[in-house]
Amino acid sequence: MSSILIKAAAIVNEGQIFSSDIFIKEGIIGKIAPEINVKADQEINAEGLCLMPGCIDDQVHFREPGLTYKADIFTESRAAVAGGITSYMEMPNTIPNTITQQLLEEKYQIASGTSLANYSFFMGATNDNLEEVLKTDPRQVCGIKIFMGSSTGNMLVYNEKTLESIFSSTPMLIATHCEDEETIRHNMEVFKAKYGDHILPKMHPLIRSAEACYKSSSFAVSLAKKHGSRLHILHISTARETHLFDNTVALKDKKITAEACIHHLWFSDLDYAEKGNLIKWNPAVKTAGDRQAIFEAVLDGRIDVIATDHAPHTAEEKSRPYLKSPSGGPLVQHSLSAMLEFYNQGMISLEKIAEKMAHNPAICFKLKERGFIREGYKADIVLIDLKKKLQVSKENILSKCGWSPFEGYTFNSAVTHTIVSGHLAYNNGSFNEQRMGERLKFFP
Repeated sequence: MSSILIKAAAIVNEGQIFSSDIFIKEGIIGKIAPEINVKADQEINAEGLCLMPGCIDDQVHFREPGLTYKADIFTESRAAVAGGITSYMEMPNTIPNTITQQLLEEKYQIASGTSLANYSFFMGATNDNLEEVLKTDPRQVCGIKIFMGSSTGNMLVYNEKTLESIFSSTPMLIATHCEDEETIRHNMEVFKAKYGDHILPKMHPLIRSAEACYKSSSFAVSLAKKHGSRLHILHISTARETHLFDNTVALKDKKITAEACIHHLWFSDLDYAEKGNLIKWNPAVKTAGDRQAIFEAVLDGRIDVIATDHAPHTAEEKSRPYLKSPSGGPLVQHSLSAMLEFYNQGMISLEKIAEKMAHNPAICFKLKERGFIREGYKADIVLIDLKKKLQVSKENILSKCGWSPFEGYTFNSAVTHTIVSGHLAYNNGSFNEQRMGERLKFFP
C-alpha cells in the first residue's frame, strides 16, 4: 500500500480546527504534525482545503442482493466515497432478507470484492429467527435491525411478545425503524375511503403520521429501559420524538441513542408540491416545525448521529402514482455537501458536522480505530473545498438509479479527495478502484 503525505490541511477533529500535515503509511495515520518532511509515494497539497474524518453512514440500503436493477454495492459505494462517506452500515431488507448467518456472510463476501468504501451489514430480526439473531458476532457485525413498521418479507416485527424476546435477550445494539403499523393501516383506510386511488404525495405524512412514529418510538424506548437494552432509533422525523432522548449523559455511556437523516433536516411537507414522490420516505418528511425541532435536537445532543437512509428506486418507479410508488431515495453522494450548506448558512459548525457524521457513529457503534483523526487510527479521510460549487445534474449523479432529490441544486462546497483505509479512492472526480474498502470491526 502506498504512503500518502497531506500538507497544510485545515483539520477539523474533536472540536478543534488546526493547520497540520498528516502522514499515512500502511493504511494507518502515522503522524500528525505542523511540519512533516518525509518522502511519500503520493503527496497532496491541501492548502486551502478542509480535512475531516471520513463520514460513517449508519443506515443505507444498497439493494444487493435481489434488487440490483435499482442499485448495488459497487455503484452505491462509489457514490458514497465521492460524497465523503468512507464507511457504511447496510440494512437487511434485501432479497432474500438478511435473516440468517449464512445470508449475512454472503453479503460480506460480495462487499469484499466490490465495495470501494468500508462496510458492515446489519443482521435482520423477524418474528421467528431469534436463534439466528443470537449467533451474531458483535465484533464483526454492526448490530441487529428491527423494522417496527412496514418492510419486506417477514421483517415487519410489531408483535409485543416477539419484541420482548428480542430486547430481553440481545446483547448487541438494536437499531429500529419505528412506525406503528396499526395506526398507519387505519390512516390508509381513511384516506382510501375518501380519495380512492387519487391519494397525493403530500398526504404521505398524514398517513404515516407523527402519531404513528411517536407511538412506536416511545414503545421501543420503554422496552429498552425495561430490559437495559442498547437501542438506537433511526431516522427521527417528529418534534415530539426528540424529547424521548437525553443530552445529559456522555454518548459513550448512553444506552438509548438516536439518528437524524438528511432528508428530514432539509425538506418539509411544503416540498411535496414540487418534489412529489421524490421525497417520499418512510418515516415521512413532515412539517417545517418538525424539521426545526430535529435540527435543534442534533445541535443540543439529544440526537447523536446524522445519516442518510439512502434507499434508491428507479426513476420509473418513483414516477408512478403515490400508491404504487415506493418509499426511499438516493442521498449518499450529497449528504456531506448538504450539511456543509447548513454550515455556509451559519446553522451548524464544521466541528459539529464532524462530530455527528464521523465521531459519534464511531462511538455509538464501538468502531475499532475509526471516526477520528488520530495517530494509530485507520486513515479514513475526506478533503473538502469549502469554496468549490457543485451543481447536481444527471451527468454527475453516481447512484445507479440516476436521479437525486437535489437535482438542479448548486452546493457551495465539494469533496475533492476521499481516502479509505489509507487508499486514495477518490481524487477530484476520478476513482482508483485497485483496492476495495475493509470490513469494519467493533469492540464487543
